[in-house]
Amino acid sequence: MQTLVAAGLLDIDSGEIVRPGIIRVDGERIVGVGGSPEGEVIDLGDLILVPGFMDMEVNLLMGGRGEKPVASMVQDDPPIRMLRAVGNARRTLRAGFTTVRNLGLFVKTGGYLLDVALGKAIDAGWVDGPRVVPAGHAITPTGGHLDPTMFAAFMPGVLDLTIEEGIANGVAEVQKAVRYQIKHGAQLIKVCVSGGVMSHTGTAGAQHYSFDELVAIVDEAHRRGLRVASHTHGAEAVKQAVKAGIDCIEHGFLVDDEAIQMMVDNDTFLVPTTRLIDGMDISHAPDELKEKAAEMFPKARIAVKKCYDAGVKIAVGTDAPAIPHGKNADELVALVDRGLPPLAVLRAATTVAADLINVTDRGRLVEGLLADIVGVPGDPLEDITVTQDVRFVMKGGKVYVNK
Repeated sequence: MQTLVAAGLLDIDSGEIVRPGIIRVDGERIVGVGGSPEGEVIDLGDLILVPGFMDMEVNLLMGGRGEKPVASMVQDDPPIRMLRAVGNARRTLRAGFTTVRNLGLFVKTGGYLLDVALGKAIDAGWVDGPRVVPAGHAITPTGGHLDPTMFAAFMPGVLDLTIEEGIANGVAEVQKAVRYQIKHGAQLIKVCVSGGVMSHTGTAGAQHYSFDELVAIVDEAHRRGLRVASHTHGAEAVKQAVKAGIDCIEHGFLVDDEAIQMMVDNDTFLVPTTRLIDGMDISHAPDELKEKAAEMFPKARIAVKKCYDAGVKIAVGTDAPAIPHGKNADELVALVDRGLPPLAVLRAATTVAADLINVTDRGRLVEGLLADIVGVPGDPLEDITVTQDVRFVMKGGKVYVNK
């Protein structure tokens, strides 16, 4: 038995700071909140305890120190990519993010689902990192977003990916691609419904998959109990994704009022990744990508507040390494800067995120849930920036940070 004793704790449901903050932990679970300390006491002084944060869009297999993004796509073999992921996972956990969705590889791996393997290694205790909900390979059409086409003009055949690695066209191929991810351990499916800022072909908002293909992807996933996340920017593409039954829109930078209302009516989640708008370095990008950013980013800055005001369910996601791994809390600060209340943002990183991944064992500091607990030096309801200065991290009853 351990007891954490702090200045206060966040009751995420009531939206209040309970003082003092006393949490008893036995094994990997919270066994009591409040009352008297028992067993080993961990005195956390003036810290405020909050539920472990969750990031609903990362790619731990990419980014990190020393990476040259384009070169690494052809130079990094699966073992190197996995070793890179270990460092990224550790940084993410130490930043207070105890659960992540890893949303889709788009590199040559021979079909191996590296994020599934990473999650297993973390669960086994071999390496430190957050709980990983893996998507395997992102599903996209030939020439679509996340089909690495930047080499095609001068090096045809470089990084041609297989159906198993996510490049799928037509109903039969998308069914096969989804089934492959599920067979090898994916816990959700990631699909690219539209282009993106960093797509090398076509406009950012253009819909890539036909409606019939989207329905086939959703049907395959839902029949097996998996949810579907979709990289989608354009308003019409969002509408088609929602109509097809996709569970979560990633980004949604170009949504209009009709698309927003459809998301509300269908209980579709949004992961807005709004911090990357300010933080993404496109100074060395080709001119056509800079033009896309100039068109999209101003609209994206107001989209998330419109979605929140309408009642869309918003969950936190960073799209790291679009912002650096370990700087995940920057997204919480950005959401407040866009006009969301701090409590709504904290729920987006805890209870709403738990709802998105369809779990009930985390996201709150209550008896019976996993002891995923973070300590910050102040009241995050008053100053959300304290989430960028995590002083204590416990995941599943084990302490990883105690400054």
